[in-house]
Amino acid sequence: MQREPESAHGASPAAPYYQPQGGEVALFEQCHERKLAVMLKGPTGCGKTRFVEFMAWKLGRPLVTVSCHDDLTTSDLVGRFLIEGGNTVWQDGPLTRAVRSGAICYLDEVVEARQDTVVVLHPLTDHRRILPIDKTGETIEAAPGFQLVISYNPGYQRMLKDLKPSTRQRFVGFDFDFPRPEREMAIVAHEGGVAPALAHELVTLAGRLRQLHDRGLAEVPSTRLLVAAARLIASGIHPHQACYAAIVAPLSDDGALTGAMDDLIRASFV
Repeated sequence: MQREPESAHGASPAAPYYQPQGGEVALFEQCHERKLAVMLKGPTGCGKTRFVEFMAWKLGRPLVTVSCHDDLTTSDLVGRFLIEGGNTVWQDGPLTRAVRSGAICYLDEVVEARQDTVVVLHPLTDHRRILPIDKTGETIEAAPGFQLVISYNPGYQRMLKDLKPSTRQRFVGFDFDFPRPEREMAIVAHEGGVAPALAHELVTLAGRLRQLHDRGLAEVPSTRLLVAAARLIASGIHPHQACYAAIVAPLSDDGALTGAMDDLIRASFV
């Protein structure tokens, strides 16, 4: 069993709440032990980030998370020179800090980053496990415990952006989806602070709403949105208002679709 990292007060932090969906925990442990990079694929809000947080806790490794976007540059990941007090000093980026310290580096929605930025990951994902820094001439060998993890939503990205095959084949792939109903109910009840009966109603509603994907709904309700609705209901907001604000409004501006979703909510919470 791996040592748990200590918090700022010296005590081991509590385990992030995670409901395993299959054999992903054991598979990730083996990838970590064998220094293999990991790619998580699945819809938005299905638990990919929470899984990484849980595995970092379980393995006793620090976690460095980077939310990728269109303007993410190589310098944002690796580092840059800064002027401090009239002197030029080098400042490590999050990827470099993770490589030096042996942390798990998690690049969330990696396909949002520019292709020339993603290429810098290649030497870290094969037998070399190195990070060349062109601006300083330094080549850093990954410290023990370092692991690279990336994630993205293939259903949303496939018509917009995608990873190059030369990048994809450097990772072990994990396929994620929304949890099975009984597990999703447990997650919503725990994370939303509501009774199991209400969690059941929300998950049942989500199942109906997800069928609207065939009617043009680009993104279906995620477990994350169900938890947000549950928290609003737990705070005293009426279920219909909470579900509309937390589930319907974030998903679509199309009148026909929002109307259909609203009808399903009204039928679920009479």
